[in-house]
Amino acid sequence: MIKQLLKSVREYKKPSLLAPAMVSLEVVMEVIIPFIIARLINKIKAGCTLQVIIMHGLLLVVLALLSLTFGILSGNFCAQASCGFAKNLRQDIYYSIQNFSFDNIDRFLTSSLVTRLTTDVGNVQMAYMMIIRIAVRAPFMLVFAFIMAFVMGGKLAWIFLFVLPFLGAGLSFIIYKAMPVFRKVFKKYDRLNESIQENVQGIRVVKSFVRESYEQEKFGEAADDVRRDFTKAERILAFNGPLMQFCMYTVMTFVLSFGSYTVITSRGLALDVGQLSSMLTYSFMMLMSLNMVSMIFVMLTLSAESAKRIVEVLTERPTLSNPEHPVFEIPDGSIDFENVSFKYDNKARLYALKDVDLHISSGEVIGIIGGTGSAKSSLVQLIPRLYDVNEGSVRVGGRDVREYDLETLRDQVAMVLQKNVLFSGTIAENLRWGNPDATDEELVQACRMACADEFIDTFPDGYQTQITQGGTNVSGGQKQRLCIARALLKKPKILILDDSTSAVDTRTDARIRQAFRSFIPETTKIIIAQRTASVEDADRIVVMDSGRIHAVGTHAELMENCEIYREIYESQNKAGGEDHE
Repeated sequence: MIKQLLKSVREYKKPSLLAPAMVSLEVVMEVIIPFIIARLINKIKAGCTLQVIIMHGLLLVVLALLSLTFGILSGNFCAQASCGFAKNLRQDIYYSIQNFSFDNIDRFLTSSLVTRLTTDVGNVQMAYMMIIRIAVRAPFMLVFAFIMAFVMGGKLAWIFLFVLPFLGAGLSFIIYKAMPVFRKVFKKYDRLNESIQENVQGIRVVKSFVRESYEQEKFGEAADDVRRDFTKAERILAFNGPLMQFCMYTVMTFVLSFGSYTVITSRGLALDVGQLSSMLTYSFMMLMSLNMVSMIFVMLTLSAESAKRIVEVLTERPTLSNPEHPVFEIPDGSIDFENVSFKYDNKARLYALKDVDLHISSGEVIGIIGGTGSAKSSLVQLIPRLYDVNEGSVRVGGRDVREYDLETLRDQVAMVLQKNVLFSGTIAENLRWGNPDATDEELVQACRMACADEFIDTFPDGYQTQITQGGTNVSGGQKQRLCIARALLKKPKILILDDSTSAVDTRTDARIRQAFRSFIPETTKIIIAQRTASVEDADRIVVMDSGRIHAVGTHAELMENCEIYREIYESQNKAGGEDHE
């Protein structure tokens, strides 16, 4: 896990090494100062001259300034290293997510990924900052302070070693109890973020059903659940501070009592006042160091679970990858499904698709219709290799899709979903997701084919109109038409419309289909629809039922030979025609 995380340090290796180096020098300066002060006290007691006092004073000033300088440098390098490490770590997690297949994404909740990118990275960043600075300073201070205490106080310093086994046992017990609680609390954090995400995305539904109180109560319960677990964990970790302080104040009481007794009984021969004062100073240093160790311990305990969750994402390997020698050219838009069976989970007993055989010529218009859950979307998601088949093969341009370079394949297969997404930015910027190099003329032409130009022209800023996050400032039909135009700008060999005209009226739907026939005749077009009017003029219509192809034919053939299609057609026409925007 540590090895994986350290890969994100990269260009910040230098400040990561300089920070502990500067800390070490700062500690050396600090532990020398009490030694100089002890010598000065003894010299004053012996009756030294003013010149000796001034020389020692100047030396102390120099040491203090050096300690300050090294401290400032260590803080600066530590900030550079920890912030840079966190930046790289977020990038690495984000890039890993971008490479995930749909199968990988299904394993992680969106809210969980957000928590890992924010809270978990913040915890690991804090831990890294402590490791390269405080975790170096505290042990160095302990070791050097003990050495100097031994130099100044002799056998009296051994008392510090007696408390270490007791401290070690106490800390081990605390971490043993706290880790399971932190492991549980982060999963609840994910659910809390999921609640927030759902509420914000569905705020219009919440308000339309006047369910604000219900959502507030649900969030309050989730937040209180997190609070209870964190309180339990913090209660366990709270024993850390008292344990440290008990051990160190016991040591200091012993040093002060036994040291004073030694000074008095030996009349300064075995232990002098200066030496005792330095011993007390070193005791305070060790107390501070152990308090720092306590802070590090708490932070590392908290961040250990965060680090595991981050590494889970970083080490997750995409279930889909390029072949060893990928093909970078797709000759045409022909599609062949040969004995295809597919299920979303290898452990599942039932297949989403079973024994599918379908052959589509390049440039053909194919309609797909069927009831909810008939696996229409599952079928077309296999074409751009969003998932891999479990049995059989899917061929595009005569080759198995698994032979193609993934980017090449997906560039030539444009999908428009019913719930497509628009991003924050202008209409032009959203359209250029399909082709970053598209000219203004190409934008207009694509929008004309998608019948989006008629409403864009009514906006005061036209193609520079700002789209809010998720496209909430345009209607459902307008959003779908913009998404169709965006897909057309890719100039794909295969265009898939997955119920993506459901929010437009039948007249506009017909105009869009006619534009496809006129302007992109060589592009294979697959239209998934709920209403028969959207597929009536297709070259062939595929009727899906329970993950299988029930029938294939023209509208007239299916009306005569396919009972499912005929029932859908008649029920829609008896219902009074088609939906309107």
